[in-house]
Amino acid sequence: MNDQIHSGGDEHGELGDAEYAEFMELAAQEGFDLADVEGDLAAAGHGPLPVLAVVGRPNVGKSTLVNRILGRREAVVEDRPGVTRDRVTYEAEWSGRRFKVVDTGGWEQDVLGIDASVAAQAEFAIDAADAVVFVVDATVGATDTDEAVVKLLRRAGKPVVLCANKVDGPSGEADAAMLWSLGLGEPYAVSALHGRGTGDMLDAVLEALPEAPAQTFGATIGGPRRIALIGRPNVGKSSLLNKVAGEERVVVNEMAGTTRDPVDEMIELGGITWKFVDTAGIRRRVHLQEGADYYASLRTAAAVEKAEVAVVLIDASESISVQDQRIISMAVEAGRALVIAYNKWDTLDEERRYYLEREIETELVQIQWAPRVNVSARTGRHMEKLVPAIETALAGWETRIPTGRLNSFLGEIVASHPHPIRGGKQPRILFGTQAGTRPPRFVLFASGFLEAGYRRFIERRLREEFGFEGTPLQISVRVREKRGRKK
Repeated sequence: MNDQIHSGGDEHGELGDAEYAEFMELAAQEGFDLADVEGDLAAAGHGPLPVLAVVGRPNVGKSTLVNRILGRREAVVEDRPGVTRDRVTYEAEWSGRRFKVVDTGGWEQDVLGIDASVAAQAEFAIDAADAVVFVVDATVGATDTDEAVVKLLRRAGKPVVLCANKVDGPSGEADAAMLWSLGLGEPYAVSALHGRGTGDMLDAVLEALPEAPAQTFGATIGGPRRIALIGRPNVGKSSLLNKVAGEERVVVNEMAGTTRDPVDEMIELGGITWKFVDTAGIRRRVHLQEGADYYASLRTAAAVEKAEVAVVLIDASESISVQDQRIISMAVEAGRALVIAYNKWDTLDEERRYYLEREIETELVQIQWAPRVNVSARTGRHMEKLVPAIETALAGWETRIPTGRLNSFLGEIVASHPHPIRGGKQPRILFGTQAGTRPPRFVLFASGFLEAGYRRFIERRLREEFGFEGTPLQISVRVREKRGRKK
């Protein structure tokens, strides 16, 4: 058994009781720590971990608190407000439970007004979270901005843990107690800088977080599938939505950046109701943006997180840009099904079509698996091909391979294309399983480190064998630690 990949398993691809026991027995034979194996399967199979958003005004110590929760200096901290701009996600653990922590930028009243800044950065950080830690500076007390945030949290209806930060000693306890007035329950007196009181606060966080993560997409069985239209400004996202809808649903203007807020539209196509989300164009890296563009990009990122399929529009009349590639990467990293729509196809001459094909071959080689449609939002050319491409991507996104069939396939790969020998050793894939879908997630157990090139080879062969058209694949490798076993 040690020298060949196990190929047993049921026909449904699920790890049933008998298969799970057999799988764990094999892991034990191969010298793996069974607790680690169980944790890897759980992490991969249960999709995203529960999400905790850390929110508050500028300079109340959110990033310091995030570092305290993580147990390491990860988030950038400076003694001035506004250092954190992007929503940054980290993985944390407390009392044996894993969850994600989202560090957000501070809220303040600026030229756009508090409503704009709160709505843009905060609502979607909170929307995507399962629970919220609201950080208030206890030495300052509740401000008008804090009160505005409280109203937002109440509307969101998410569990909230109130953190009264900068309580460095018993004398600050009275300041913390004053925050009962916010109406969010007990203020946990904490010093993020020194660690005082953070344990009690994290215990409360675990009570607020769900055991199993909430899925932000497909939550309603039989509900409309969510399609996010994303791309650079002025590539025709709003025009495409109007053409698909058959009427003027959203504002279209030649001035780039007309759309600021994501616009949800229920559209019936082919007897199926879809929820299309028109988003603001993403101009450049989020942290280089200012004002309304910055908040619009945050909204767009949140729309992608909530979607099931991202349709990336590319202006076929212009060269594929770094920004196009960055937007595609955002959708792939979010684990969404992907369709690439080349718009303004009706404006291309033969020469431009030739060069576009060359650009696609060189610039987008990493996403050859994504369905492609050549469309014209202005004339309606090939619009009927968009929904079949979306359905193909969704099918790939939800594909599951039976464990037995997967391991037979891995066995053939190991036999025909073994990993190159490095340092006198040849790592082997021992066995594996598909632990989840949406997107497909695989866990491979190996005798040694698998190089990135070999992992890409495995992914390419998986796609050749099983399809997975229109979906990213997530492959994690668990390496057997040396235990002094005799060969």
